[in-house]
Amino acid sequence: MPQWMFQLAAPCLLAFSAAAMARPPAPADRGIDALMQGYDGQVPGASVLVLKDGQPVFRRSYGLAVMEDGTPASPSSNYRLASVSKQFTAAAVLLLAEDGKLGIDDPLKKWLPSLPAAADAMTLRHLLSHTSGLLDYEGLMDPADTRQVHDSDVLGLLEKQDRRYFAPGSDYRYSNSGYALLALVVGKASGSDFASFLRQRIFLPLGMANTWAHQDGVDDIPDRAYGYSRMEGRWQRTDQSPTSAVLGDGGIYSSIDDLARWDAALYDERLLRHRSLQLAFSPATKTHEPDVPYYGFGWRINGGALWHSGESIGFRNVIVRYPKQRLTVIVLSNRNEPEPYPLAVGIARRWLDPAR
Repeated sequence: MPQWMFQLAAPCLLAFSAAAMARPPAPADRGIDALMQGYDGQVPGASVLVLKDGQPVFRRSYGLAVMEDGTPASPSSNYRLASVSKQFTAAAVLLLAEDGKLGIDDPLKKWLPSLPAAADAMTLRHLLSHTSGLLDYEGLMDPADTRQVHDSDVLGLLEKQDRRYFAPGSDYRYSNSGYALLALVVGKASGSDFASFLRQRIFLPLGMANTWAHQDGVDDIPDRAYGYSRMEGRWQRTDQSPTSAVLGDGGIYSSIDDLARWDAALYDERLLRHRSLQLAFSPATKTHEPDVPYYGFGWRINGGALWHSGESIGFRNVIVRYPKQRLTVIVLSNRNEPEPYPLAVGIARRWLDPAR
């Protein structure tokens, strides 16, 4: 992995100011607006942020956050991040490793001893890098049961399955199950619950006051964007599914404004030490996925890009970072299509190749 991925940025470049976020959304940009045309108007929308050298060079929202009452999307709209959440779960594990509360090579059963013998050789590192071989919990759920499952229910489903896809460490298979279990490990190792740990150790210290690992009945999401899917020729609300309450693999809500603060923290040691960032951004395993030669801890790695997408019922999101160029593109949307990764890469080219 190139050394530039781990070089700490000069503080003056990445001091993300409140004043920058207080400014109004960016004016029209014909190139980006053309790319975002399908999100504009009386349809489920999107919020787009481009950060260059730690400052917003484009920040604008399109369409609606709530179709039923016409609430427009804005830079403060909070979208369900889906699997973009995994980088926060990984960061929580790395924070606890720095605290000496756990080790990333700890056996999984040290923390979750009720798992069957099939999990004996699994470590936290395997879960972080999707090399555990854990079964997908979605495939174990009763399709007739429409109740929402939680991270603890994922453990309950896996406790009954003394089998795995492959020997731990021998292959790669993207695993929501692994990140749900990591949320439980964070809770046990910290003596807190996962949502509270994220809030107290990551979100509030970074100024991400409106970001939550959402628990229905426990917190209220301000400026919430609701999810929609195109069905039978029209947009219908599809905001929740039986898996929407699982936190570790995809339960965080955030905005482009708050994610700007997260991005800034990934360039210096205000949250994680240099060594921990290096672990997160280094190839932990090869993958079989397109555009993903390697996976780190909560991050996909493709040449000079670090990225992750998030797909959930009614939401499609992506964050793409180019650390060498100090460039980040974030696209959050409250709809089931299209996938925003190619869109974000297209936006990034305007700064990566200004001659285009």
